[in-house]
Amino acid sequence: MNAQTDIRLIDGPAGAIEVAIDRPEAPRPLGGVAVIAHPHPLFGGTMQNKVVQTLARAHLQTGWVTVRFNFRGVGQSAGVHDGGIAETEDMLHLIRSLAPAGPLALAGFSFGAYVTVRAAVALVGQRVLSSVICVGTAASRFDVPVLPQELHDRSLVLHGERDETVPLSAVMDWARPQMLPVAVIPEVEHFFHGRLPLLKSLVVRHLLSGDAH
Repeated sequence: MNAQTDIRLIDGPAGAIEVAIDRPEAPRPLGGVAVIAHPHPLFGGTMQNKVVQTLARAHLQTGWVTVRFNFRGVGQSAGVHDGGIAETEDMLHLIRSLAPAGPLALAGFSFGAYVTVRAAVALVGQRVLSSVICVGTAASRFDVPVLPQELHDRSLVLHGERDETVPLSAVMDWARPQMLPVAVIPEVEHFFHGRLPLLKSLVVRHLLSGDAH
């Protein structure tokens, strides 16, 4: 993302996981790591995706160390695509390796939002999550788990009104039974073309609102 980005390989369950770590100029007083997941790898998704980088920049601006990573079979990450199951294990492995204690935030875009929710569910009872952010959640393509009620006040679900990849109706069908609020961005499509500054400002506002403890 910038000249200071630390690109490294971390040993994972299926071999190497390619990771990009960025550190803020003014870190949070108690530290804190945000782990951010990218869109579907079989459709060109990587940790360099512009929405993923925007999520990282928003967390950096608010003092979080950010960890982006390539899913299995992408870039220098070993293994093959597993539909989100093994990808969740890789995300949890990175959390254990790079953020074993302290404040933890999770974020994901599209397929990455699906994996993020799976990871959040797995961590309940083990870690306190400061924030969970889901952008363009792939609810029409995957069986996204219910987000635990205890996380709702610390969660931000963003979706474009004109998302052509994941219809807004699919996300509402996922969120409605949970009474989980969804922030709908008018006239925005899946990749937030021309609206990335707005996306960043909404995420920064959430992280600074007091909900992301």
